[in-house]
Amino acid sequence: MSTDSSPIRILVVDDHQLIRVGIATLLLPESDMTLVGEASNGREAIAKFRECLPDVTLIDLQMPEMNGLDAIIAIRGEFPKARMIVLTTYAGDVQAQRAVKAGAQAYLLKNLLHKELLQTIRAVHAGSRAMSPEVAAQVAVHTGEGGLTIKEIDVLRLIAAGNANKEIAAQLSITEETDKSRVKSILDKLGANDRTHAVTIGLKRGIIEL
Repeated sequence: MSTDSSPIRILVVDDHQLIRVGIATLLLPESDMTLVGEASNGREAIAKFRECLPDVTLIDLQMPEMNGLDAIIAIRGEFPKARMIVLTTYAGDVQAQRAVKAGAQAYLLKNLLHKELLQTIRAVHAGSRAMSPEVAAQVAVHTGEGGLTIKEIDVLRLIAAGNANKEIAAQLSITEETDKSRVKSILDKLGANDRTHAVTIGLKRGIIEL
């Protein structure tokens, strides 16, 4: 861990090399920051964190082998004071809430990295929390709403995969009537017009992933 007079040690975790290169380019001119490691998935992130002991970790959520959320939980379980900044393409309120609950101190959209990344790194290193305004607005809009149950999320995932009610019922070992009831509940809770609209909303809010 760095002292007040030494650069902030940063680990970057993203499965896209262009993102990692872009972040490295942003950090290079900053005298108070130094890139100490890179990883392309959650498993690599855990190993690199142990090796580098960074002050701040920048981590994507959707990655192969192990996603960012599970990596955050694992790292924070082993290093409770680890400071994590989530980088994501999506402004989903559910995904953001999961990340914060897992221990992330900040949540940034990738399209705003040039504007917000450096100040967010400094803020998180100093002990503050941060969230992109667009994400914060989404969280505020949906605060107090009844979320989907685990069983309803399972149904929504199967809908997104292109399954009909009969196929969903068979895969979940439930009756077709039970499945239809869950689908109706999903549409009501999400304010969706139909199954396709529900999937679109679920993806946008981070309730499900493809």
